[in-house]
Amino acid sequence: MRTSKLVFMVMIGLAILEFSFGQLLNAAPSTGAEQPTVAVSNATFESAAHARKPNKSMRGVASYYADKFNGRKTASGQVFHQGRLTAAHRYLPLGTKVRVTNLRNKRFVEVHINDRGPWRKGRIIDLSKAAAKKLGMIRTGSAMVKLEILNAPSTSNS
Repeated sequence: MRTSKLVFMVMIGLAILEFSFGQLLNAAPSTGAEQPTVAVSNATFESAAHARKPNKSMRGVASYYADKFNGRKTASGQVFHQGRLTAAHRYLPLGTKVRVTNLRNKRFVEVHINDRGPWRKGRIIDLSKAAAKKLGMIRTGSAMVKLEILNAPSTSNS
């Protein structure tokens, strides 16, 4: 009985996340000179080119890369290595440093965003295997996490 309630609650939570991110990803791009600001969960981010530190954090499901991606180029041009503390995010600027906290066991890790993804519905971040190990999520393959932006890359030329 308890298991079915838990499964039901998780399914509702994932449906809510999927709806929220679907709304974000289907938004029409701005044609003006200003970068659009998009509200996601309890965090506010500017467009992918300019992220700022949110007042609150994002929560959602994290997964980690399959071994088959090891050695391939990422969206940033870097070669992906399972042993490094890196991650993929759909719209945070490449080079952004993010703290990821496993909400179940309270373990956390700091990763750099160097790729785009995850492309599976309901996921907010894909982690390297090394980051997933630090969070204690290798066996389960995914975990509910909190994301906090620690710093975003500078967009100025100075």
